[in-house]
Amino acid sequence: MKVCMTLKTIPEKVAERPMVVYRGAPGVPVYTNSRSEFKSLVSGCGVYDVAWRATIRLTGGDRVRWLNGMVTNNVRDLVVGRGAYAFLLNPQGHILADLYAFNRGNHLLVATDQSQLKKIVEIFDHYIIMDDVEVADASERVVAIGLAGPEARNVLERCGLKIPQLEPLQIADLGWQGVGVTVIRGDNPRVDTYEFQVRREDAGLLRDAPQNAGASPVGTQALEMLRIASGVPLYGLDIRERDLPQETEQTRALHFSKGCYVGQEIVERIRSRGAVHRRFTGFRVDGDLPQAGARVLNQGKDIGEITSTTVLPTAHGDFHAALGYVRRESSSAGTEVEVGGGRAVITDIPFAAVFEN
Repeated sequence: MKVCMTLKTIPEKVAERPMVVYRGAPGVPVYTNSRSEFKSLVSGCGVYDVAWRATIRLTGGDRVRWLNGMVTNNVRDLVVGRGAYAFLLNPQGHILADLYAFNRGNHLLVATDQSQLKKIVEIFDHYIIMDDVEVADASERVVAIGLAGPEARNVLERCGLKIPQLEPLQIADLGWQGVGVTVIRGDNPRVDTYEFQVRREDAGLLRDAPQNAGASPVGTQALEMLRIASGVPLYGLDIRERDLPQETEQTRALHFSKGCYVGQEIVERIRSRGAVHRRFTGFRVDGDLPQAGARVLNQGKDIGEITSTTVLPTAHGDFHAALGYVRRESSSAGTEVEVGGGRAVITDIPFAAVFEN
């Protein structure tokens, strides 16, 4: 597991606060105030350690064909410098993990969370039989730093980092102040996000520069607030091993004409039948937030569950938000439901009102 690299310019008394485990790695929950940190992510620029990033390097002549037969998205046709989000499934179509796969030319790079690393490596090793594929954990080679917000690109320019126009999940390799930097544009649906990877020995330089250029350090609480506001499910919390791909509403992870892969028969059967019984959605909660796992009721009938909750500051007051699953026939936006003894309204995600100035 990587050691969290905390940002240098935070006050000493904050740096001494207990760490939390976030996505399988230690992280600072709050640097100043989670509400102000969240606002920097949606209206300014926030900088954060991506201590949870785990990377797996795949080499060998069969690597592309083999990985394409393992995951739900199309790896075979990725051009160099491009990536795709995908699921790993079991033969019954249930989700074992999620990941990003990038074509790096002479190898494939698989990016995921530290919490999923061991499981994914074990699955990969299990399915490599006579294939020319080598799997190596490359997590310790680099440190990843993230930037998010509408001002992120301006901050980068003030840092002297001239990055090209990148599409979501596109990579650029740059030189900056004598060090090599790999830049990956993220795929958050509402705010610009960038991840920077440098050699571990160069981490301090890249970590300090965005703050000197106006970025605010943000902790894991604000990152969770942004994730929920953006309607992005987290594996292990919103996506579990019992869930099916189409239930998660993550169509970006699926490709229906790429050919066979583990679990493909179930995914295709669901597609041909036109629907699943439940789907991932958002909720606007009136009153106190329910606990994760709270049941969603409609006229006394159990129709779903809550998986994530948070309070989001907006220009019009606090927005109590939740993510979870409901039965498809009861999932229309605007439907009123009961959650944890209180009232909630099913709401499309991302939560658009949260991003309004």
